[in-house]
Amino acid sequence: MDYQFKDIEKKWQRFWADKHTFKADNASGKPKYYVLDMFPYPSGAGLHVGHPLGYIASDIFARYKRNKGFNVLHPMGYDSFGLPAEQYAIQTGQHPSVTTEANIATYRRQLDQIGFSFDWGREVRTSSPDYYKWTQWIFMQLFNSWYNKDADKAESIEKLVAHFETKGSAGINAVCDEDVLTFTAEEWKAFSEKAKQEELLKYRLTYLRESTVNWCAALGTVLANDEVKDGFSERGGYPVEQKKMMQWSMRITAYAERLLQGLDNIDWPEPLKEMQRNWIGKSVGASVKFPLEIVLGASEGVEISPATGTDTGTPSYIEVFTTRVDTIFGVSFLVIAPEHELVKELTTPEQKADIEAYIAQTKKKSELDRMADTKTVSGAFTGSYVTNPLNGAKISVWIADYVLAGYGTGAVMAVPSGDQRDYLFAKHFDLPIIQIIDIQQIDTEADPTKEGKYINSDFINGLGYKEATAAVVAKLEEIGLGKAKVNFRMRDAIFGRQRYWGEPVPVYFKDGLPYLIQESELPLVLPEIDKYLPTETGEPPLGRATDWKYNSLSSGEGRGEAYEYELSTMPGWAGSSWYWYRYMDADNNQEFASEKAIEYWKDVDLYIGGSEHATGHLLYSRFWNKFLKDIGKAIEEEPFKKLINQGMIQGRSNFVYRLIDEEGRGTNTFVSHGLIKDHKTSPIHVDVNIVENDILNINKFKAWRDDFADAEFILENGKYICGVEVEKMSKSKFNVVNPDDLIERYGADTLRMYEMFLGPLEQSKPWNTNGIEGVFKFLRKFWRLFHDANWNFTVSNEAPTKAELKALHKIIKKVEEDIERFSFNTSVSSFMIAVNELTDLKCNKRAILENLVIVLAPYAPHIAEELWSLLGNPAGSISTATYPKFNPEYLVEDEFAYPVSFNGKVRTNISLPLTMEPADVEAAVLAHADVQKHLDGKSPKKVIVVKGRIVNVVV
Repeated sequence: MDYQFKDIEKKWQRFWADKHTFKADNASGKPKYYVLDMFPYPSGAGLHVGHPLGYIASDIFARYKRNKGFNVLHPMGYDSFGLPAEQYAIQTGQHPSVTTEANIATYRRQLDQIGFSFDWGREVRTSSPDYYKWTQWIFMQLFNSWYNKDADKAESIEKLVAHFETKGSAGINAVCDEDVLTFTAEEWKAFSEKAKQEELLKYRLTYLRESTVNWCAALGTVLANDEVKDGFSERGGYPVEQKKMMQWSMRITAYAERLLQGLDNIDWPEPLKEMQRNWIGKSVGASVKFPLEIVLGASEGVEISPATGTDTGTPSYIEVFTTRVDTIFGVSFLVIAPEHELVKELTTPEQKADIEAYIAQTKKKSELDRMADTKTVSGAFTGSYVTNPLNGAKISVWIADYVLAGYGTGAVMAVPSGDQRDYLFAKHFDLPIIQIIDIQQIDTEADPTKEGKYINSDFINGLGYKEATAAVVAKLEEIGLGKAKVNFRMRDAIFGRQRYWGEPVPVYFKDGLPYLIQESELPLVLPEIDKYLPTETGEPPLGRATDWKYNSLSSGEGRGEAYEYELSTMPGWAGSSWYWYRYMDADNNQEFASEKAIEYWKDVDLYIGGSEHATGHLLYSRFWNKFLKDIGKAIEEEPFKKLINQGMIQGRSNFVYRLIDEEGRGTNTFVSHGLIKDHKTSPIHVDVNIVENDILNINKFKAWRDDFADAEFILENGKYICGVEVEKMSKSKFNVVNPDDLIERYGADTLRMYEMFLGPLEQSKPWNTNGIEGVFKFLRKFWRLFHDANWNFTVSNEAPTKAELKALHKIIKKVEEDIERFSFNTSVSSFMIAVNELTDLKCNKRAILENLVIVLAPYAPHIAEELWSLLGNPAGSISTATYPKFNPEYLVEDEFAYPVSFNGKVRTNISLPLTMEPADVEAAVLAHADVQKHLDGKSPKKVIVVKGRIVNVVV
């Protein structure tokens, strides 16, 4: 029978599911190998052909590793909390879980029909209470931990409390808030319970504080920076403004140095590691305090002494962090962020209107937009001044949106002679520009040079960069207005969303302070609510829950008082920051994964996913992994040993061209692409599924939209040729190709091989269905090797020839090398060459074909399973069959197929040993039956033999 891919693929997909073929063992004697894909968010649109690219690559590698003798864990699940399901719930009233369940069913069907070797017994869903119970548990561990800088690790908050009780705050070297108190053990003991909890919150690894966030009123939630584009939400295009809110944060900054150093020990793409290095942004410099000369409040003037500050606790200085403290004598103004806590106190009555207008303008921009815009110069003067701590110079204080409240201290010392942005600002507002190095050229732009000697710089005049820097730091430390410091650009991670469809935070509030619920009460399950919108008073959707309160009797400490739960839910990255551990032990009800399972699997050996997660998921995952190691729950410092970013499969859009009439109106006539230069037209995206080889199916086009039913066409050569453009694959461009359609037409094995054939895994490439037919023909040709002319399965047990062995071992070597370096596209080409060679050799030898099936199996598992079974092997056993061993001896060239020409025209090929001398080659060639047939009884006039090249018979 011919290659019946539909029957074959359904048969083996059922078999794998029924027999749990790819179930991984947590206690195998084999070496382990953990292959992981970044799990998908199950959208309502399902998969398009771009989505499975990374999954196919990881599946090939997982299957190959099984054949190489490894116990492979290759799981799959769903990152199933998220804003899209919630938005749909708002529009329809349908619970997000219903939508999510339906979407997961679609994804599962699509994934199954592509033939992935996932261990579905370990499936996880981040929105399942059985799963997010442990996300909540990890949150609780973070809440109950602090970072001990001396030990360079997280430790229990109980250990911190014990230190406070015996030694007070003395000797504590922690990553904590700036405003921690200094106290003795006796003073600590005298603190009220509320005061103690307030102080501990300044040390906890997850804590509450007022933060500047991206607030989207239309969506009723805070958005991450990567969810905001040009001041609007990426989803829906709603306005986003900067707003201060009390938010949960996680002290990822405690791990900044470890996150930075860890990049040196993992096999990740260098561009991705560089993105993380830049995001972490380590800077070595100094902090400097600029004393406030006069602070004038918005309503009344209040003079502040630099030495004492005010009675209200307002700081008496503005602190900045700088990597060029040597330029301090070139400071001509200070810039603080519009959100800086001192803006109100610094703003004089005369400047109030300007400052308020500028702040309102800034709120419309995201922080990413503010950082990216290096050309626009804007700002506003507060009306107040500071003094230079080293020479007493009077320096004006401004606000500008290029300074961010969350980076460093939210203030910068501006040195126009050495920084271009400061230079442009100074020119725009006519502020002084002070030359501080003798070789600076500052007539037209800033000159950040570190060469030359200092001028106009008091006690460092005449010094070089290193000496000047050391001298300035020493002087600042001597007068108590500065010190050397290491700073990081990375800020603590916001950990909250004002939405419904996310993990509830396991916290209740008493006296305005957060307390954890009991571990025995986990999971804290999402309550039912009537609508998925914020309340009428602006609370998050969870504020709509009825009788959803914490009963103090649960803790054993209260008398049944009811306390408010946290109404925000966890952010989208919470559940994805530890999920690879749950796959190790997915059914464990007692812990997130057992010590034994973690000890066996340790970490992920191969992780495949998109580079867009570089500074989000991948950074947060590394952070949580390091924390879990600190508390003894993980073994490895880094979670993902090797990572590959697959490229994007782009859409290949097609266009039709609407004819525009003389009055500029669109008609219902369409001009073929080759003729548009002669007409005035307007391009319209057309569904690529009604186009083949860029030729429009006119009947399907008319049926596609009602307004095109009576369309007319100006054709070229009787056909309508569409225009083409490579764009992002999306529904709006009608260039989405559904894998279901291709599998129906060509089969999953063809789709798998074709996606690999498109180009190198890491590169982006356009989708073009036109080439898939060639891969389908290859699989039919491969199938034919095992069958005779009547499609009867026929395999010979004869010993293979040298040529057959050579063809086999070439492909064994090539595919093994390609898979190990993830060059899957070149393997597909090599398979085609090998099958062509064996077809030409009329090979049907079991010794060759059985090994060839194993080599092909990771790429085309369904056809391989079928042929493996037909060869007499136990059903399903190809998954653990031993990968053929390459023998280099078979590639040694000891024979050569001489092309034999008659009067210069090649008529046949004759294989002869390369050791034969020309006279012997001539004799063997002339004696060959094919040559005798061409000579037809004639004697050759001359025979020319070029050893190892050619034989030419002159007749």
